[in-house]
Amino acid sequence: MPERVLVTGGAGFLGLRLVRALIERGDEVTILDDFSRGRDDPELRELLKEARLVEHDLTAPLPARQLGGGYGAVYHLAAVVGAQASAERPHQVLRVGLGATLNLLDWTATTQPGCLFLSSTSEVTDGAVRAGLASVPVADEAPLVVSDVALPRTSYAIAKIASEAQFLHYGREHGVPVRVGRFFNVYGPRMGYDHVIPQLIGRALAGLDPFPVYGARQTRSFCFVDDAVEATLLLTGLQTAEPLVASIGDDREEVVIADLVDRILRLAGHDAELEIHDPPQGSPERRCPDLRRLRELTGYEPGVGLEQGLRRTFDWYRGQWEGDQQTAGAGEG
Repeated sequence: MPERVLVTGGAGFLGLRLVRALIERGDEVTILDDFSRGRDDPELRELLKEARLVEHDLTAPLPARQLGGGYGAVYHLAAVVGAQASAERPHQVLRVGLGATLNLLDWTATTQPGCLFLSSTSEVTDGAVRAGLASVPVADEAPLVVSDVALPRTSYAIAKIASEAQFLHYGREHGVPVRVGRFFNVYGPRMGYDHVIPQLIGRALAGLDPFPVYGARQTRSFCFVDDAVEATLLLTGLQTAEPLVASIGDDREEVVIADLVDRILRLAGHDAELEIHDPPQGSPERRCPDLRRLRELTGYEPGVGLEQGLRRTFDWYRGQWEGDQQTAGAGEG
C-alpha cells in the first residue's frame, strides 16, 4: 500500500536510487537534502517531477512546518561519506553525523512516523576484526569497537555507532520500529569520486601509467547499488515492532584489490604498470558481510554480480568523462 515517505540525503548516491524505487512502487516521497554534493544533476531533476524537495542542513533543527507529518517511514541516509572526507575533515564528519541524527529524532518525536531506517556502515565492526574480537565474514552481533578515537578515519564509524545507539534507544522508548542497515562497500553510477571503484575508473580513463594502487592485497566484497536498495526496502518492510540490525551487501565474491584493478583496466582497454602503495591508515585488510540474518528475515539475494556491476558503473563514468572532454574541447581556442 502506498505511503508517505521521507528520505534524508535523498539527493545523494544511495538516496537517489532509493527515492526512485519508492516512487516506482507508488509512494509519496519527500527528499530532504542540503545539496553538499552539488546541484547540477539531471537524474535528480527528473525525479523532482514526482518527488517533493525540502532543502535543509540537518545540523540545524528540521523545518517542521515545511515537512508536515503523517509519514509511514523515514529513511535517514544523510551523512558526509567517503574515507577521504574522514581523513581530511573528521570534525565535519562527526558534526554532521551526530547533529543530523539528533535533530532528526527530535523531529520524529513530534511527528511519530511508522518506521525508522538508519543507514549505517561496515566500518562500525572493522575495529572488532582488527582487535581479534570478530572474524570475516563479519556477523551482525560483532562488538562495535574503536581502538583510536584520534585517528581521523574513525570519525565516520564513531558517528554511525552513536547514531545506531540513538535510533535503537529511541525506538524502544517511543515504540517505533527501527531498522539499521550496515552497508558493505556499495557502488554504482553517480557515486562521486571519493570511493575506490570510481577512483580506479577515473585513473584508468585518464590513462595513468604508472597506475597508482593503494592496498593492493586487501580484499573487499562490493554490492551494486540496486541490490542495496532492494535489501533496504525488504528490511524496512518487515512487519515486526522489534528493532532490527542487519548487514547489507553482497557476500558472493570477495575480490583482491589488485584483481579489481585488473578488471577495470581491461574495461578501459588500458595497459599500465602498477605502482603499489601502502593502504590508507586504518583501512581494513578484509571486509565481507555475513548476510545470514538478512536472508533469514527477508529472503534477500543480491542479483547483480561484480562483472555486470563494474561494466554498468564503468560505462556511466566513461559517458561522464567523454562529455567532460567534449565540453573542454569546445571551450578551447
